[in-house]
Amino acid sequence: MRWLEHRLPPPLLALALGWAMQAGAAWPPALPWPRAVAWPLMASLVLAGLACDLSGLTRFLRVRTTINPLRPQNSSVLVTGGIYRLTRNPMYLGLVLLLSAWAVHLQAAWPWAGPVTFVAYITRFQILPEERVLRARFGAEYQAYTERVRRWL
Repeated sequence: MRWLEHRLPPPLLALALGWAMQAGAAWPPALPWPRAVAWPLMASLVLAGLACDLSGLTRFLRVRTTINPLRPQNSSVLVTGGIYRLTRNPMYLGLVLLLSAWAVHLQAAWPWAGPVTFVAYITRFQILPEERVLRARFGAEYQAYTERVRRWL
């Protein structure tokens, strides 16, 4: 299934899953959250997701390396500072957090398949292939980085 590697832009996948989550929210069981819990939780997830996405993006832009997830071979610099000291994939993590906020909002069980599906798909078809490219491109420096910093959290 290597033909699926680096084919689907992660933000597009997140949007498609968000739509599917909306459709799945009509199916039982419902998971009603008390409003006093749901709103602060959603707000926290959205803020954390945006912070991860923007921190990762600005770090890439600052060092002038590619932000195109479909072309990791165009990476000119191994980014290891800022949020990349905490997670190797802050932009993907940010999308998972945003999908999780959406799942809380939808107040049903089935929407939680969205963030799970995103993590599984992105890990297999985006992250693992990216890691192969980065390992080939940056060698021991990348290997040492992977030993210091987790893939997700």
